[in-house]
Amino acid sequence: MRYQISGKHIDIGTALQTHVQEELGAVISKYAERPTDANIIFSKSAHEFVCEALVHLSTGLTASAKAHANEIYSAFDACAGKMEKQLRRYKRRLKDHHRDRGEPVELMQASSYILASDHEDEDSEPENLQPIIVAEMETSIPSLSVGEAVMHMELAGAPVLVFRKEGKDGLNVVYRRDDGNIGWIDPQN
Repeated sequence: MRYQISGKHIDIGTALQTHVQEELGAVISKYAERPTDANIIFSKSAHEFVCEALVHLSTGLTASAKAHANEIYSAFDACAGKMEKQLRRYKRRLKDHHRDRGEPVELMQASSYILASDHEDEDSEPENLQPIIVAEMETSIPSLSVGEAVMHMELAGAPVLVFRKEGKDGLNVVYRRDDGNIGWIDPQN
């Protein structure tokens, strides 16, 4: 597994890097079969250290965790604890589905755009109805069951997830509703 350990405006020593690799490696190997890479970013927010971890698994799942503490090692330990909890839930849900995925998740390539928000007065009429594209990126749309899509969305902490339902051609969407429930959009072909 590849580790990318970095700091935003702070120096990360070799002792901390070794600690991160050993501890996070133990957590990930306990609950995930084939992790591909992990990105760990340390930063400082006022008097606290912040640790953000992002782990990509071969199943297409991305688990993320973030923690704050007064000491950098404590911030990482809290972040690793959150990551362990997420991966434990992920593994339990996979067992609950009674379904072992033999092959990795099928991915479809798509373009992702970031559009400029219009900060003008809400009541005024926009000059142009065409939005301004700020950034263009490549993204992947996974082929998942609805349960797996909900699990991916919750573990990634995302408000919405676009996916292809296995065995179908169209795109589906799961999203977190304002009432706390999960919504699912399944267009009829």
